[in-house]
Amino acid sequence: MKIVVLDGYTENPGDLSWEGLAALGELTVYDRTPASFIISRIGDAEVVYTNKVPLSKQTISACPALKFIGVLATGYNIVDVDAARVRGIVVTNIPTYGTAALAQFAIAMLLEICHHYAHHSDAVRAGRWENNPEWCFWDYPLIELAGKTMGIIGYGRIGQATGRIARAMGMRILAFDTHPDHALESEGSTYVALDELLVNSNVIALHCPLLPETEGIINKRTITKMKDGVILLNNSRGQLIVEQDLADALNSGKIYAAGLDVVSSEPICADNPLLSAKNCFISPHISWATKESRSRLMAIAVENLRSFLAGAPINVMNR
Repeated sequence: MKIVVLDGYTENPGDLSWEGLAALGELTVYDRTPASFIISRIGDAEVVYTNKVPLSKQTISACPALKFIGVLATGYNIVDVDAARVRGIVVTNIPTYGTAALAQFAIAMLLEICHHYAHHSDAVRAGRWENNPEWCFWDYPLIELAGKTMGIIGYGRIGQATGRIARAMGMRILAFDTHPDHALESEGSTYVALDELLVNSNVIALHCPLLPETEGIINKRTITKMKDGVILLNNSRGQLIVEQDLADALNSGKIYAAGLDVVSSEPICADNPLLSAKNCFISPHISWATKESRSRLMAIAVENLRSFLAGAPINVMNR
């Protein structure tokens, strides 16, 4: 059985091993695959793995040997799952591998906004402390989080993990989710309607999936309802935010700061309005990329194929 990985570099730039997949078939791994090479590189392979290389209906039709598509991520919108279903091709994804890493990163973005640690470290190295007339200095307001309220839009595994860390720092949690689990509520954590969350939160974290009803959930109308000086965090999906509306709110000061690990089009485009917005921190979609979470991702990818070969597929997205 032939197995092809179309874009393996991001998942494994060299610090992990592909031996688990290699044990299941004849494995070929490409670091990256340009669009014009997708069909030829799949060739007569029965199994293909992709992270961000799209597998369209046309591509699937042109690869008659395909039996299994493994997405090396949680989101699977890069695959035409309906076309795969018609062909009887199983499509799997990788759930839950990055919960701890994503929650940790959301809080890291928040702490950077509250303390500007990297900026002040650079200032010290530039000689500003040794030449300062006072015994300390700070260039930005320093923000204490204890006693403040974090609103979490999307209270699944990642949202809950972020909430646990925030509560440990003394924050109150307001959660909005379309499928609330009231057993998770406590004195410092409660479900509320979206409008109530927007009105009462000092920090808003996005941890919801990208669905038709959540696309653009942060927009001019919802921003208007927020507290003045709110902090916004997003390491879920860039399309949850209308980026020009966020840029306008940052530049006006309505939103004090934004910590973003995702944008609507990735890699980011040079004309993205957030690049020139005030107090906007942007990282290149790396929340998920700790070695620990990538190791879990690899293990689940192997188990997905092993289970398929055993006749009991798991994590199937197109049943």
